[in-house]
Amino acid sequence: MTAVESRPAGVVLTPSPGGRRPFGARVKAFVALTKPRIIELLLITTVPVMFLAAQGVPDLWLVVATCVGGYLSAGGANALNMYIDRDIDALMDRTAQRPLVTGMVSPREGLAFGLALAAVSTLWFGLLVNWLSAALALGALLFYVVVYTMLLKRRTAQNIVWGGIAGCMPVLIGWSAVTDSVSWAAVVLFLVIFFWTPPHYWPLSMKVKEDYARAGVPMLPVIASNRVVARQIVVYSWVMVAVSLLLTPLGYTGWFYTAVALATGGWWLWEAHALQSRAKVGVTGGKLKEMRLFHWSITYVSLLFVAVAVDPFLR
Repeated sequence: MTAVESRPAGVVLTPSPGGRRPFGARVKAFVALTKPRIIELLLITTVPVMFLAAQGVPDLWLVVATCVGGYLSAGGANALNMYIDRDIDALMDRTAQRPLVTGMVSPREGLAFGLALAAVSTLWFGLLVNWLSAALALGALLFYVVVYTMLLKRRTAQNIVWGGIAGCMPVLIGWSAVTDSVSWAAVVLFLVIFFWTPPHYWPLSMKVKEDYARAGVPMLPVIASNRVVARQIVVYSWVMVAVSLLLTPLGYTGWFYTAVALATGGWWLWEAHALQSRAKVGVTGGKLKEMRLFHWSITYVSLLFVAVAVDPFLR
């Protein structure tokens, strides 16, 4: 998620001398199509919600089934995303080694793989978890592929704001897997991820905005100054932290979650305002330190959702 390659953009690597595609490399390429590192983050928000929904330890088989189904569904969405975006991926340094760009996987194979994962994951959820979770997972996949990738990404700077809804869905899926319903607690955590996504992704976009500009993708840092982007990051950060504190007055969490939410949220706001201060005075390049907030954003969401899982045992 953070790597930015240094080789020239648009250079497509051949799979191997003579165009051969070794079996082991092919297997790794198909795994890479699923974007495992991003899915890890999605599962971090799924499993703790299951603990909160169960108010303790949920059925472990259900946790495994939900995680496997979630991986298959998100993996299918990511593979289809790479199939659709293979043209712009070839133009950006950070994505130019993706399997559909290098030729390790053909476009037809990538499309078939993504569609197969979408179908299998929907059936997996429906038969082994419940059909509400299956519908939510399929909805997230379609939203990511159709709404974000096909409609928003190349057309508007609001792409990551609304496209991020797909990344919020694992919260609802985790809750529905346990209860076969959706509650206000799940909605609050959905909103936490919704408001977390832009200030999580925009710092990375600031770092690699030349990549996005070259590919014609209007990420906010491409079309707006660092000062404007940093101001937006601060606004979304304050809303995110405020929303994260709603769980306790609604009666879903206790002192432990509240303490973690305040501490981690406070540190996030410190970093967000520090980034804004540097942007205001025109700091650029490495001294802008935009990746500090990006890295902290991953730590923040991990700690917050660990607190979600632990809190029921301390009440």
